[in-house]
Amino acid sequence: MRYTAVMTTSAFASSSDLFSAIVATPFGGIGVRTDAGRVSELVYLPPHFGEKAATDATAELAAAQVERYVHDADFVFDLPVAPVGSAFQQRVWAAISAIPRGSVRTYGQVASTIGSAPRAVGQACGANWFPLVIPCHRVTAAAGLGGFAHHDDENGFHLSVKRWLLTHEGAALAGTPWRQQVMWA
Repeated sequence: MRYTAVMTTSAFASSSDLFSAIVATPFGGIGVRTDAGRVSELVYLPPHFGEKAATDATAELAAAQVERYVHDADFVFDLPVAPVGSAFQQRVWAAISAIPRGSVRTYGQVASTIGSAPRAVGQACGANWFPLVIPCHRVTAAAGLGGFAHHDDENGFHLSVKRWLLTHEGAALAGTPWRQQVMWA
């Protein structure tokens, strides 16, 4: 099954030029940026962005892997990614990458693991250049969903993406605080 998004204005068409590929997903899309044979960024895009065929081999590889993940939550990404982030961010991202599919950790639990503070972990999560590959959606607040990609509007697009990803991965256990919040606005 392939998901499609529809372009609503020509202004969005020019926005797609920012990406080497756009992959349609059930929640909207994933924009793929590449540079020098590496993925330089993955971006969550709202549904008004249409699909865009890959413009290079790296974007094609990334698009294929995103599609596999959408169809199989157990899929493990293996992409050449650009070296980004501070040493601290990389420590946070490594700890996040160790969270198994179907599980969540709180910002405080991740902070405790690396000897930091929850707010700093949240900032590093929001600075993640490679969502899905580094699954920051698996990190929640102690009493709820928390933010996502520097957004915290409970009924907004980004938190709807986080809910979809957690549900897709089987983390939707009854009684978890984030399940009490609105799923789709």
